Amino acid sequence: MAGTDYAAVKDTKFYRNLGIIAHVDAGKTTTTERILFFTGKTHKTGEVHEGAATMDFMQQEKERGITIQSAATTAFWELDGNKYRINIIDTPGHVDFTAEVERSLRVLDGAVVVFDGKMGVEPQSSKVWFQAEKYKVPRLCYINKLDNIGADFYKSYTSITEHLSEKAVPIALPVGIENEFNGIIDLVEMKMRTHHDDEGKVIDVHDITDDYKAKAEEWRAKLIEAVADVDDAIAEKFLGGEEISTEELQTGIRNAVLANKLFPVLPGSSLKNKGVQAMLDDVCRYLPSPHDKDYVIEDEQTGEEKTFHGKVAGWDPKSGEVISRDLHADEPMSALVFKLAVDPHVGNLAFFRVYSGKIQAGSFVYNSINGKKERIGRIVMMHANSREEATEVKAGDIAAVVGLKDTKTGDTLSDEKNPIRLASIDFPEPVVRFAIEPKTKSDQEKLGEALGKLTSEDPTFHAQTDQETGQVVIAGMGELHLEVKTRLLKDDYGLDVNIGKPQVAYRETINAEAEHRELLKKQSGGAGQYADIAMIVRPRERGEGYKFVDSIKGGSIPREYIPSIDKGFQESTTAGPLGGFPVVDVEVEIVDGSYHEVDSNTDTFRTAAFYGFKNALKKAKPVLLEPIMKVNINVPEEHVGSVTGYLSSRRGIIKNMMPRGKTNELNAEAPLGELFGMTSDLRNLTSGTAAATMEPSHYAEVPGGVVASIVGEKSGE
Repeated sequence: MAGTDYAAVKDTKFYRNLGIIAHVDAGKTTTTERILFFTGKTHKTGEVHEGAATMDFMQQEKERGITIQSAATTAFWELDGNKYRINIIDTPGHVDFTAEVERSLRVLDGAVVVFDGKMGVEPQSSKVWFQAEKYKVPRLCYINKLDNIGADFYKSYTSITEHLSEKAVPIALPVGIENEFNGIIDLVEMKMRTHHDDEGKVIDVHDITDDYKAKAEEWRAKLIEAVADVDDAIAEKFLGGEEISTEELQTGIRNAVLANKLFPVLPGSSLKNKGVQAMLDDVCRYLPSPHDKDYVIEDEQTGEEKTFHGKVAGWDPKSGEVISRDLHADEPMSALVFKLAVDPHVGNLAFFRVYSGKIQAGSFVYNSINGKKERIGRIVMMHANSREEATEVKAGDIAAVVGLKDTKTGDTLSDEKNPIRLASIDFPEPVVRFAIEPKTKSDQEKLGEALGKLTSEDPTFHAQTDQETGQVVIAGMGELHLEVKTRLLKDDYGLDVNIGKPQVAYRETINAEAEHRELLKKQSGGAGQYADIAMIVRPRERGEGYKFVDSIKGGSIPREYIPSIDKGFQESTTAGPLGGFPVVDVEVEIVDGSYHEVDSNTDTFRTAAFYGFKNALKKAKPVLLEPIMKVNINVPEEHVGSVTGYLSSRRGIIKNMMPRGKTNELNAEAPLGELFGMTSDLRNLTSGTAAATMEPSHYAEVPGGVVASIVGEKSGE
């Protein structure tokens, strides 16, 4: 164990950049707290239920008992005579804060997925699992809370293999269960670890007792068989009936984990300090260092995917060619900014992961996205909300910098003479909106500044002024997400606001192709206006967005006016013809037109494009789109009928239903506009026994009979 001597681990092969991810209430933050305790980072354990968790430092996190924002820290652990540096990010489990998980996984090398030993795989477990899959992040599965009544390691493990991956295999088993859970069986070393004190620091390592021997041998054989499927050397010995040594099995497991062909499963109870040290050993033993990870990137010129092992890959900002860098401090610098935050003590913080080279305080870096140079002010290593100054960070480090002015989440910082553009981070679009206003008019300007800071920190939180009503509208991933933001306005910025009722982020698109010609002609003496544009609008596939096609030939519209036409079209997409909602998934092609030598200019063509686009959409069978949510509800058997009836009345469609012990998990899809108030409705229907989560799934066409009420409601605001 050690303190925070960051220079103590120089070789990045002993780095572990680790995320702790899970469904809400699986014990993720408690697990992180125990890691900090056992690694000597903290000298006492902070309990989530007491509001004392180190990593949940926001006031709202303490009050609600949930993680809202990802928190970063660094700890050290010794294994087999080597000291490891573990950079940890504890992420939220609630679906409304999924962006925090997304951006964390983008810069991490490995993850521990925490499961509730009683519940097994829960809705958000699947979400974070497949987010990790997207970034090809190797994982350990940690089945927590095995001391709780109703906990079942084997049942939880089965839920992982059924719902997430058949490649999940236990490398340890629990000794006892519920109140009698007091240790683990290591299937690799074939030893039993029995805990003898409440702090979990006194562990007796001994031979497996007779009552567990047969079970241990059965599960070790399953483990060896799973490793043999992906490791030829192990397979040869396994098929030949030869003994496989501990070292050989450890090597086989590690290789399979790094290739995402095996996900080791471990038992534990973080609250009771059991299994955490074994999990730390396995983090160091099996999860990747920065050099062990594959980086997959798409060649933007050919569309071909390219894989780089132990190198970071990106694109040359000028040529667009795929280029790569070794993950060493002596390479040209490259780093990805994955989070912005406003710290009340130091100001604007930008969190970043250094992939190659080094960054020194006081130096200048080049933003490869916007082409601007930025000065690195202070560099700080974060421990939740406390900071430790650093003069330099290098390849493999995760840190924060104070003072960047023109850098956004997802931007690449690089060496100006050797620039590189790394893959950015994709965030979902907000689906819930509130109108807000300050309780006092004098706070209007202050509100604008505060919202500017909140939107820079969180890419899934938007704020804008509605051009028609003059109202300030905030948008986010769910009601809880927006509740947290309005509370931040009060706690951090001293702003009380009035909040309107929730609104749905509807969209508009078209279902048919249509031709239109727009003529703007005002010639009544003096300077006139003239622009003539012939266009075709076409529907695009859902999610493909806006596309502009220039098919002008023979100079019927001069080249200098084409960008203005595109701009006019894009400005017109902000409000569609049905209800004034944003227009998506439309292609507009300009095919002909004419101009006047004197009366045409960029403004006339921009104006003609603006109105022409709106008129063209009216001819192209415009339709309204609504966000459809994935709804997951855990409900006792006796209330299933009431809940399915409720969902059907909300235009919901039940996709499937799975038994979860004494409860059932309903998976459904329903329009967001029908789901406001669902939590309290379900509480009343089920006497408070149902637990529900929802997350955005896709946009779908609103049925004809519902369109009129939505458009009428919008016009009556």
